Amino acid sequence: MSKDLAIRVENVGKQYRLGQVGTGTLSHDLKRWWALTRGKEDPYLKIGVENDRTKKADSDYAWAVRDISFDVHQGDTLGIIGRNGAGKSTLLKLLSRVTSPSTGTIKIKGRIASLLEVGTGFNPELTGRDNIFLNGAILGMTKKEIASKFDEIVEFAGVQLYIDTPVKRYSSGMYVRLAFGVAAHLEPEILIVDEVLAVGDAEFQKKCLGKMSDVAGHGRTIIFVSHNMQAVQTLCKTALYLKAGTAVEIGRTDKVINNYLSREVKNRVAVSWDNNEDAPGNSIVRLLAAELKVANESNNITIESDIVVRIDFMVLKQMNINLSLHLNSATGICIFNVITQSLPLAAGHHTGILRIPGNLLNDDIYSINLMFVKDTSSVIYQFGDLLTFEVTEGQRNVNWFGKWEGAIRPSLDFSLI
Repeated sequence: MSKDLAIRVENVGKQYRLGQVGTGTLSHDLKRWWALTRGKEDPYLKIGVENDRTKKADSDYAWAVRDISFDVHQGDTLGIIGRNGAGKSTLLKLLSRVTSPSTGTIKIKGRIASLLEVGTGFNPELTGRDNIFLNGAILGMTKKEIASKFDEIVEFAGVQLYIDTPVKRYSSGMYVRLAFGVAAHLEPEILIVDEVLAVGDAEFQKKCLGKMSDVAGHGRTIIFVSHNMQAVQTLCKTALYLKAGTAVEIGRTDKVINNYLSREVKNRVAVSWDNNEDAPGNSIVRLLAAELKVANESNNITIESDIVVRIDFMVLKQMNINLSLHLNSATGICIFNVITQSLPLAAGHHTGILRIPGNLLNDDIYSINLMFVKDTSSVIYQFGDLLTFEVTEGQRNVNWFGKWEGAIRPSLDFSLI
């Protein structure tokens, strides 16, 4: 392992017995023990199904992760992405030494601080103050070193009022605030953070991302798992894409994210509900249907396509209502937000139409979020990821290879005189 490497993962796999703790039976344990004492391979590592939660198992064993190899250099920031059940959390537990791999080896250089789930490493009976010193001691820091960071941790977490209260009385948000403050400020060489930050509010998530960027800037290594592609894009130089427990791709973050989204995100250009009672909504409005059409009636949406979005809804109680539509990129960036005029809508069927001109959007994957708003201020009902669609490269730049920069791609008159 070279001097500049922080983590080396070689052919790592983790196998579990479905529905059981351990191997499940004494006979299986004895067979494993007998094979290992003779220097033979574990007989149950030759079997097992892949980690696909949507399929019915035809074996008693499943591989949570399998044959994963990668290196992380000191000071690198690695984002791990993939669908739920892809093996991300299992891999982090292996890196954090919470569990050991069934196959392969993991070599780590430096102290690790892990934030895998709410309350990780905290004793619920101890106060916030005691838990800060306990976690610092586990990391190998002296009492003096921890004390020098104490005020900074408490201020970052924003729990001054409750610092001498047992943490079992903390909310999940307070737990995460203090846990992240401890993990980030006690100067581990490697910081491992799971999706647990999603428990915090938007202001705290932004604060955490800023702190992680600062930590990375001081030469420490970060492993970050998130479903927020914008956060991964902002923080991480490299990304690892996991699918069904195996590594599909590792490389430059923007390239890996685009490949992940193009494989995992499916076009949903029309939704409808036949029965008004089943339609999403409440006692004021119900969403009946949403549809995206291309003006040229082609199935392929390119950067040149004129797009029409149609929203059909039912008003159950007359009220001043306007529609607010957000178009978001694959990484979660809001490309634009448009609203209709607030009008008194009578009870009955209504339709909203939005026309998106061609030569405006970049080649990317987009999602549409919709809100029904009362008097332009109070949200009546909202629907996230209502429609999703991909805009592909058209004929405008047939000789262009690669991703065109920018959130949008308007065709403007730019000429030399």
